Amino acid sequence: MQDITYIGCYDADLDLFESQYAVPQGMAYNSYVILDEQTAVLDTVDARKTDEWLAKLETALAGRPVDYLIIQHMEPDHSAGIARLAELYPDMRLVGNNATFLMLAQFTGQDYGARKLLVKEGDTLSLGAHTLTFYMAPMVHWPEVMVTYDAAAGALFSADAFGRFGDTDPAAPWLDEARRYYINIVGKFGAPVQTLLKKAAALAINYICPLHGPVLAGDAIALALDKYNVWSSYQPEEAGVLVAYASIHGNTAKAAQQMVEKLRAGGVSVAAYDLTRDDWAAAVADAFRYSGLLLAASSYNAGLFPPMAQFLARLKAQGYRNRTVGLVENGSWAPSALKTMRQLLEDMPGLELLEPQVTIRSVPTAQVNVQLDELCNAMIAKINA
Repeated sequence: MQDITYIGCYDADLDLFESQYAVPQGMAYNSYVILDEQTAVLDTVDARKTDEWLAKLETALAGRPVDYLIIQHMEPDHSAGIARLAELYPDMRLVGNNATFLMLAQFTGQDYGARKLLVKEGDTLSLGAHTLTFYMAPMVHWPEVMVTYDAAAGALFSADAFGRFGDTDPAAPWLDEARRYYINIVGKFGAPVQTLLKKAAALAINYICPLHGPVLAGDAIALALDKYNVWSSYQPEEAGVLVAYASIHGNTAKAAQQMVEKLRAGGVSVAAYDLTRDDWAAAVADAFRYSGLLLAASSYNAGLFPPMAQFLARLKAQGYRNRTVGLVENGSWAPSALKTMRQLLEDMPGLELLEPQVTIRSVPTAQVNVQLDELCNAMIAKINA
């Protein structure tokens, strides 16, 4: 990308992104600078990396000033360097929309007065050879979000859209970590994403430059646009089943593994997660990935074992819908998980609950095993229909 320099930073030591998502491959905070007749920086980085970022910016500028800072997203992992940058370059203009500047005052305690350049949908900013066009993308995934298109490079600076967990290596696998990122962070806001996709469809895009993960080019652009369309439409990405289970003493887990084997023997693609130990964010992502969901959980305190309750709450929060669901409970003396799971699923639209809904009392019996097989057969028939 001529005249555009990457000045982002990679944090290999971060354990939890947003204090909740495990990132064993670390996290990239992306920022870009356009060096034209005038200079423009697109977003800053997290506070953990601000010193490194400022050093990279200084090198890229080679003594030139910053004329504009484009603020696409005010979440602190992208805005932590704004105040320091504004102090270093007192003539720099800060470019954002109304919602941007409301949040900027909240985070920094400063107004910036005449230094603010207010933009709205379709407004442009000429840097010389590069003209930037701004498109509002509210609730992808904060209300102030906007994206920036540079026609000279065919570059869409996409804020948090089209990013992924991990580093910026374009050769590294994109899909799984992009799915886990999208579903858990952006997934609730399918309708706004659809609106953004319609705007992007009208642009000639050679590069997508997100705020996390690699710059996308070539076939990676078509893949990203296709997956975002599927995910934001709340449709299954592929036919298959997620088996998610929460077991206290291991008997529910044994039943779940029995169902996994039965489904695979029936030719169904299956992913299985132990919700007490495995990455819950990956389980949420795969729940959206597949067309079927089998839930197996222990009863607990006249309700539901908390790992399963938390998982279902997260599905609901991200707008889970339009899937086929099977339910299995275990309860030694007062089974209560089925009732609680049904209650938690009630507000998720478009779900089809399969029969039988199976109750285990402590340890699966021969009769229970028959019911588990019947439930798996019903799921296999649905998936293969």
